[in-house]
Amino acid sequence: MLHRFKAALKIVGYSIRTKFTADSSKVPVLVETELKEQFVRGSGPGGQAVNKTANCVTLKHLPTGVVVKCHETRSLEENRKKARALLVDKLDNLVNGIDSVEAQRKRYEDKKGKDKKRKQVKLSLLKAEWKKRENLV
Repeated sequence: MLHRFKAALKIVGYSIRTKFTADSSKVPVLVETELKEQFVRGSGPGGQAVNKTANCVTLKHLPTGVVVKCHETRSLEENRKKARALLVDKLDNLVNGIDSVEAQRKRYEDKKGKDKKRKQVKLSLLKAEWKKRENLV
């Protein structure tokens, strides 16, 4: 039950560990009539199980012309779900640009990295000052 809850939270850009919430109100919604879906034979490692089954999903968003291919698993249904998620991410980046969920997450991670670096520098300065005082005594 908890793993489904975590998966649902990841979709909207919320992480339990960091309590980061992205504004997902502008994320485009896929309309099935605007999609062209094709199933293509896969390739790569896996032998007959991959080469003889059409489990590679190609999605094309007709209004924008954005194309997404997904062949991460051997399951057609999982690849369909992942392809739709990839397409939503690409459309979000295309339509919203700097306000997309991915850009918001990147800004948050950059800020978190800068804060961590600042704390490390401050701690190293305090340690150096402490060692200097210890040597004087």
